[in-house]
Amino acid sequence: MLKPIKNKEQYESSLERIYLLMQKDIKEDSKDSDELEILSILVKEYELLNFPVPKPNPIEAIKFRMEQRNMSESELSKILGTRSRKSEILSGKRKLSLTMIRNLKEKLNIPAEVLIQLY
Repeated sequence: MLKPIKNKEQYESSLERIYLLMQKDIKEDSKDSDELEILSILVKEYELLNFPVPKPNPIEAIKFRMEQRNMSESELSKILGTRSRKSEILSGKRKLSLTMIRNLKEKLNIPAEVLIQLY
């Protein structure tokens, strides 16, 4: 019987069971596939509570997205307004405005909750 994961031992045991299930040739809608799905959900919830991943720094998120998209700084300038504004933002001398956050969210698909953080 599956139960919520409440400690590290249960977590590690669940990971081992998931590993074993993944080594099998599981048929869809079988008892093993249901167990694997439920265990995966339980492990995910435990990890979210016990190993939270911090949100990235807004400037680092912008730079990362630019790198992912092979985007030039001049393209970013168009999103932020001007070249000087882009330089001030990337150097940390100026904070993002609401308009900039909206543009970055829309054009670079960076979540607003990342962009509105203090930095």
